[in-house]
Amino acid sequence: MNIAEKQNELVQEIKSWLNTPYHSGAKIKGTGVDCGQLLIAVYEKTGLLQPGECNPGYYSPEWHLHRSEEKYLKWVEKFCVKVNPPYQPGDIALFQFGRCISHGAMIIDYPLLIHAYIGYGVIESTINEALLCRKNGESRLKGVYRWAGFLADTQHISNMNV
Repeated sequence: MNIAEKQNELVQEIKSWLNTPYHSGAKIKGTGVDCGQLLIAVYEKTGLLQPGECNPGYYSPEWHLHRSEEKYLKWVEKFCVKVNPPYQPGDIALFQFGRCISHGAMIIDYPLLIHAYIGYGVIESTINEALLCRKNGESRLKGVYRWAGFLADTQHISNMNV
């Protein structure tokens, strides 16, 4: 399977989670999931992660409000590399809420993304909509990351959506 096919598989899998309710720490399609577990589930289902390979353990739903440690970012950086535009399907957009990066979403077709959000569940959004911005309109986006295995053929990736 080539990179474009795997990216399409990621997109189709995350779309199958739409309307799943939000539940912190959960990873059950149709029942409950949070933003981090959603990304883990999609990458596991598509075979990019082995089940249990990325296991952040228990975390409080408010961990990001009381600590500055970049726990979420560290887990993403174990498997992904920060990239510049153009962003590709399957890339992970990371946002800062509270004191550190604490929210992730999958890019479907930039600027469209899918993520699990408290009170909304798994939804489609645009990367710059109010939900993902500060009160002053400034974006909370702190970086976009790509599965490291996709970077083995960088030229192919950068030309996929031209």
